[in-house]
Amino acid sequence: MNKAEKEYPVESGSTFFKGIFIGGLLGAAAALLFAPKPGREMRSDLSDKLTVATDKTKEVAGTVTDKTKSLASTVSEKATDLAGTVSAKASDIFTTVSDSKQQIAATLAETGKKIGETVTDASKNISDNVKDASKDVADEAKYASGEVADTTKDASKEIAEEAKGAKEDVKSTYKSSY
Repeated sequence: MNKAEKEYPVESGSTFFKGIFIGGLLGAAAALLFAPKPGREMRSDLSDKLTVATDKTKEVAGTVTDKTKSLASTVSEKATDLAGTVSAKASDIFTTVSDSKQQIAATLAETGKKIGETVTDASKNISDNVKDASKDVADEAKYASGEVADTTKDASKEIAEEAKGAKEDVKSTYKSSY
């Protein structure tokens, strides 16, 4: 006797007959599952499965298209907002420069003594406004870039999850047909 026979001795002959009965049932089930179908029926089944796979693919493509359009719209809105901000800041700078220029001209007409001080003050104001405007534009660009990146990341994740789900649906549909 080997080790397995010593550890698990056969209690009766009924175990053998149970094995034969279960094997017969499994064989019968396999014969039913793998029985060939007529060509027309097989083509019909394949056509149905291909239609389901095509529909799922179109559904995923539609979802990807919608997400892409949404993302493009968001990017366009952010770019428009950023362009408006840049334009407003440039207009502010132009107004500031224009005001400073008029102030300098009036100061020159009034006194020649304060020319150096007025020019220095105007230059400093312009420099500060340019720095502030540049900082504001940079901050807006970073914010818009972050939002676009977050939106893109979220949309990519959603598209990937939907594509994965569609893939699994197609796989399960394909496997269940065979």
